[in-house]
Amino acid sequence: MPIKIPNDLPAVKTLEGENIFVMTETRAITQDIRPLEILLLNLMPKKIETETQLSRLLGNSPLQVNLTLIHTKSHESKNTPAEHLFTFYKTFDDVKGKTFDGMIITGAPVEQMAFEEVEYWDELCEIMEWSKTHVHSTLHICWGAQAGLYYHYGIEKHALDKKLFGVFPHTVDYKKSILFRGFDDVFYVPQSRYTTVRTEDVKAAPELRILASSKRCGVYAISNKGGRQIFITGHSEYDADTLKNEYLRDKAAGLDTEIPENYFADGNPKKNPVVSWRAHANLLFCNWLNYFVYQTTPYDIKKIK
Repeated sequence: MPIKIPNDLPAVKTLEGENIFVMTETRAITQDIRPLEILLLNLMPKKIETETQLSRLLGNSPLQVNLTLIHTKSHESKNTPAEHLFTFYKTFDDVKGKTFDGMIITGAPVEQMAFEEVEYWDELCEIMEWSKTHVHSTLHICWGAQAGLYYHYGIEKHALDKKLFGVFPHTVDYKKSILFRGFDDVFYVPQSRYTTVRTEDVKAAPELRILASSKRCGVYAISNKGGRQIFITGHSEYDADTLKNEYLRDKAAGLDTEIPENYFADGNPKKNPVVSWRAHANLLFCNWLNYFVYQTTPYDIKKIK
C-alpha cells in the first residue's frame, strides 16, 4: 500500500525517484476505494487449471478484485466441460459495452500456426482493439504476448530450433521498472514455447521498452509507454506440476520433448519438481495490480478510455 506524507515534504521527489508510490495528503482525503474489475480472456485448453492459477495470484494482494471470465465464441473448447463454460464464462459480446481496470490475455497452444490461421484470430483482434479504449492495463501472457505484439506493433514471432522448455534464470534490464520492484538480481520463470520474438524487433518499436530478459530465453517482459499494454513471454503463473504434466503428455504423444531444464530435482523426471519461481510470480502480479491498475485507473470506471 502507498505511504501517505505531507504534500510539500522534500521526500516526495526522492521517493518517487526511487519508484516508491507516494500518496500526498490531498489525494488521500479525496480517495475512494472500490473493487478492481479484471477481465480474464482464457485461451488455454484446460481453462479450469488456468483460471485457478491466475485467480491464486490475483487474490494474493490486499486489493479487492472482481474477476470476469470470458472465452472465444468462435472456438469450441474440447477440454473444458460445456457446463463449466455456461456457468462461469461470458463471451466478448456480453462484456464489450463495459470498461475494465485490467485484463489478462492468456497463452494458447497454437504458436506453431500463423496468427491468421488461428480459428478465433479475427475475434481476438476485435478484443485487442477494444482493449485500447475499454481497459486501463492489459497483461498479455506467452502466445497472448506474441499475438498482442503482432497485432499492435507488427512484431513477428520466429520458430526456435527446439522447444524452449524448463525453468530459466532471468534478469531485470530496465532497473527503474516498477513492474519488477522488489525483484532479486536473478529470478526464475517457467518457459514452454516453440517460438520467440527477437530483441532487435522489439527495440525497433519506439513505443515499447524491454523490462526483463534472459540470456537463454530472450525477451521476457515488454511494456508500452505508461504500461497500458504489458507483454510477458513466460508462464510465471504455472503450478509446481504444470511442466511435469506437459512433459508426460508430450512423451505419451510420441513427441521428442526433452526433460524440462532446471525443473526436476537432480534433473531426474522420477523426482519431484523444485519450485523456484513462485515468490516472484506473486510479486509480479501484485506489482501489476498495484502500480499499473489500482494506482492509476480512474475511480469512475466509465472514464477509462
